[in-house]
Amino acid sequence: MTEISKTSKIYIAGHNGLVGSALWRHFECEGFTNLIGWRSAEVDLRDRAQTVEAIRQAKPDVVIMAAAKVGGIVANNTYPVEFLQDNVRIQTNVFEGSHLANVEKLLFLGSSCIYPKFAEQPIREDSLLTGPLEPTNDAYAIAKIAGVLNIQAYRREYNRSWISGMPTNLYGPGDNFDLQNSHVLPAMIRKFHEAKVNGLTEVVLWGTGSPMREFLHVDDLAKACHHLLENYNEPEPINIGWGKDVTIKELAEIVQNTVGFSGEIVWDTSKPDGTPRKLLDTSKINALGWNPIIGLEDGIETTYQWFLNQ
Repeated sequence: MTEISKTSKIYIAGHNGLVGSALWRHFECEGFTNLIGWRSAEVDLRDRAQTVEAIRQAKPDVVIMAAAKVGGIVANNTYPVEFLQDNVRIQTNVFEGSHLANVEKLLFLGSSCIYPKFAEQPIREDSLLTGPLEPTNDAYAIAKIAGVLNIQAYRREYNRSWISGMPTNLYGPGDNFDLQNSHVLPAMIRKFHEAKVNGLTEVVLWGTGSPMREFLHVDDLAKACHHLLENYNEPEPINIGWGKDVTIKELAEIVQNTVGFSGEIVWDTSKPDGTPRKLLDTSKINALGWNPIIGLEDGIETTYQWFLNQ
C-alpha cells in the first residue's frame, strides 16, 4: 500500500461530471486539500496544446481520468464518430500532459462495455479482446480499449505506475436525466416522474425488460478509485462493480415504486435490448479489500431525491 498524502495535488479530469463530482466529494470529505479541476471552457481536453500545457503547469501528483463523452444507446448509435474521436483525443492528450509533467500516479477509468458482447458471465478482466463488441456502442468501447492499451504502453515504455479501472453501469447525484442521451436508470427516473406528475396511465420502456444489468453508485466508485490508487499497480485493467445484477424489468419496478407511479409499464419490443447480460467479476478488487456498500434501492432513492432538488 502506498498512501496518498492529504496535501498531494490531485487533478480530477471531468470533475463536474457524474463520476468526477463524486470523486471530488469523496476526496474533500477525506480531508484532501489540493484538488484541481478545469471546466471545458477553461481547458478543452480535446485540444492537445491546451491540455498538455495546463497539466504541465499544474504538475499534479495524481491524475484521475474521469473525463469522457458518454451517453446511452441512442446517443452512442447516432454519433459513433464523436464518441470514438472525442474520447481518443481526450485520453491521448491527458496521458501526454501527465507524462510530460512526470505524474507519478494516474488512474484511467474505462467502462464495462470494453468486453465482448457474449463474454462469459460474470466477466473477468482477461475477457478483453476475446470476441466482438456490442454494436450499439462499439465506437465508445474501442476508444476505451485504446485507453487501456495506452496505459499499458506507458507502463512498458516509460515504467509509469499507471492503472486502469473498468466500472460497471454507474448512477447517482449529478447524473444526466436527458431522455435522448442518458443511460437507462436516470432515463427511467425521469420517465416515471413525468408520467406521475402528468397523470399518465402508462410508461413505455424499450425492449423486453429481460436483459440483466449491474449498477454501482458513484459514491462507491469514488471510494474504489481511492483504494486502487493506494493498493493496485498492475498493467491489467481491474473491474469495479457490485458483483450482482437485476433484470431491466426488476429495475423498472424499483424505480416505479421509488417514484410512486401507479400506472402500467408497457414494453416496446420493437426497440433493441442491447447486450443480454453484463455482470462483472469483481473478485480481484474484492481481494484487495474493497466492497461496495450502497444498495440499489437506497441508491435509487437518494438519486431520485437529488433529481427532485434540481
